[in-house]
Amino acid sequence: MSFSRRGHWLAIALCALLSACAGTQNRHTDPVNDPWEGYNRKMHAFNMGLDRAVLRPVAKGYDTITPDPLQRGIGNFFRNLSYPVTALNQIFQGKFVELGESTDRFIKNTTFGLLGFIDVATMTDVPFHDEDFGQTMATWGWEDSRYFVLPIFGPSTIRDTFGRSVYGTVHPISIYAREQGNYWPAVADVIQFRAQLLPRDEQISSAYDPYVLIRDAWLQNRTYLIYDGEPPEPDYDAYLQDLEE
Repeated sequence: MSFSRRGHWLAIALCALLSACAGTQNRHTDPVNDPWEGYNRKMHAFNMGLDRAVLRPVAKGYDTITPDPLQRGIGNFFRNLSYPVTALNQIFQGKFVELGESTDRFIKNTTFGLLGFIDVATMTDVPFHDEDFGQTMATWGWEDSRYFVLPIFGPSTIRDTFGRSVYGTVHPISIYAREQGNYWPAVADVIQFRAQLLPRDEQISSAYDPYVLIRDAWLQNRTYLIYDGEPPEPDYDAYLQDLEE
């Protein structure tokens, strides 16, 4: 589901309010990346409650009645629709070889793959690339950005929150919803995505601190994507020096 302009400005307003309450709410399990942990934990709890009450039951019902091959096809279809977002960001980042591969994937899957339901491109060894505006801003120099949990949308950073606002202007599902007033494709996309995450529910619920698990996994995945699978090695010497001080 796209991040609407209204949601974008709501997030900015929440950012402005955080400075007034951060001092009393922070737990500082990661003061560098997550200085607003007090707020983020409360929003995380709200999102988890909403997920348990609404989204997870719907996703489980969908998973129960929908055969696995059909689920894969629906997932392929929605992933194929992300091509305009990926292609535009590959242009912004100067990744023209990858742009050619993404275009090849889109053409093959759309024509021979029945609008993307069948992932023909993967069968012919065409690699998949995932680019978004948050990654583009990171490559332009905004590398470090504090963690920020969004209402409903979940884990993000300040940088990626701005990126989401642009995402909604070019993604076909977002354009269709905005122009036609029909949000069912966006809802179906969310349900399909949530169903894919069902196998991870037990791992999250059994974690000592599910908030930290989700935060750290999400931040690590973003770093992986930003550096195209080759993130820099941690500076352990600097870390040890900070501990000594």
